[in-house]
Amino acid sequence: MTGTVGNLSWKADTDRPNIVLMLADNIGFGDLGCYGSGGDLRGMPTPNLDDLAEKSLMLTQFFVEPGCTPSRAGLMTGRYSVRSGLNSIIVGGTPSTLQEGELTLAEICKENGYSTGMVGKWHLGEEEQSIPTRQGFDSYRVGILETTDATLYPQTMRRSGLSEDQIEAAQSHIWESNDDGSLRRVRPYDLAYRRHVEGDIADAATSFIKEKSAGDDPFFLYVGWSHVHYPEGAHRDFENRSSSGPYGDMLMEHDHRVGQVVAAVEAAGIRDNTIIIYLSDNGPVQNQVISTDFKGSSPGPFRGEVGDVLEGSLRVPGMVSWPGNIPARKSNEMVSIHDFVPTIAGMLGSSLPDDRPYDGVNQWKFFVGESERSSRDHLITFIGGEIAAVRWKQWRIYPKQVIQSQTNPSSLGVCAYRVEGMGYPSVFHIERDPREEFNVVGTCAWVLGPYMKIVGNYLTSIKEHPNPSTFSMTSFTH
Repeated sequence: MTGTVGNLSWKADTDRPNIVLMLADNIGFGDLGCYGSGGDLRGMPTPNLDDLAEKSLMLTQFFVEPGCTPSRAGLMTGRYSVRSGLNSIIVGGTPSTLQEGELTLAEICKENGYSTGMVGKWHLGEEEQSIPTRQGFDSYRVGILETTDATLYPQTMRRSGLSEDQIEAAQSHIWESNDDGSLRRVRPYDLAYRRHVEGDIADAATSFIKEKSAGDDPFFLYVGWSHVHYPEGAHRDFENRSSSGPYGDMLMEHDHRVGQVVAAVEAAGIRDNTIIIYLSDNGPVQNQVISTDFKGSSPGPFRGEVGDVLEGSLRVPGMVSWPGNIPARKSNEMVSIHDFVPTIAGMLGSSLPDDRPYDGVNQWKFFVGESERSSRDHLITFIGGEIAAVRWKQWRIYPKQVIQSQTNPSSLGVCAYRVEGMGYPSVFHIERDPREEFNVVGTCAWVLGPYMKIVGNYLTSIKEHPNPSTFSMTSFTH
């Protein structure tokens, strides 16, 4: 960390609520019952998340980035992932990692006197400077450092002729921190354990809450869930519980585990002094190359999946709950995953360093109901370091066309995407056309004026603060 927060002005513990931040994996806008097109309607009820939504500021226009790593980078830094070089999904063994110089949400909380802990999926790199305990967290348990999509299948590697030593070297592991912040391997992360990891994440989270609630300092707990990321891996207790197949079973287990964490906060008697945040990292898996057992996640009324830049890839569930302080309500105001760094820093009376641009905005007045309107009206989305889409108010603008490319080695997604030039941009009115089927640039070209201003401001910012090189599987140093 090279930048530090300033103006620490908290006055008492009541000004420093505990924070439990939960990030789900691959849950789409149409999955949860509380969002209107999931849950019971699709044979996979989500009672705990529905109950949390009733007690939360439930965001129906909450935006993320197109994939796991980019969204997690945006959440931790408050900046577009392209500014930290993490706008592609990290694959284990590649030199893509969160840099030491980034200021993270955990570091902000720690500098304000918080005990900090993380459990579960990190996916921001496994190099020493990027692990959670070098980025502001005091402890890390049930750790999943990278994506495990491929390494859970040793039989595939055997068929390719890899030796057992090579397969062992590629094996994913569960990690845990030592007292000095270093990490140790706890056990292999394989298909058998895949069915148990969500429960272990919940157990570690509830243990942390119980321990820290007995202390004098407030705490920040970041829970990186593994569900509902493929492959299907619901605990045996949840097998065949839904009528939506393995995906629905995973979602129902996930709902139960979230309920366990919320119950731990309530059992500790700290619910009124604890902010609970629940988010998804990106949209659903929809692509045809994925086995039907892995499917089930839905973008609701929108189009899009993890890896592309359509509305359904970026618009996901988001809830913020603090009884007595954040009024429970449903809002269609725009909020992004980048907003939590400046919002929490602002809540704590801290100023962010001015040696880097921040893309998040302080939403505190909106959260607590002092303002009916969000502080955000736009969001830029990138593919491969290039601007791929801009959301401004109810409009979505595409300067180039986004092409599915299953063989592009340096783009995002289950199936990669790339951007290519086209004769004229596309413009869609999301409220009237949520599936983005009618390009209205011919009659609404005036929208390109605000678009040019948004993009122009971004381009100005990177002249003063250039982005690092974006990662490519075909061009890197090691």
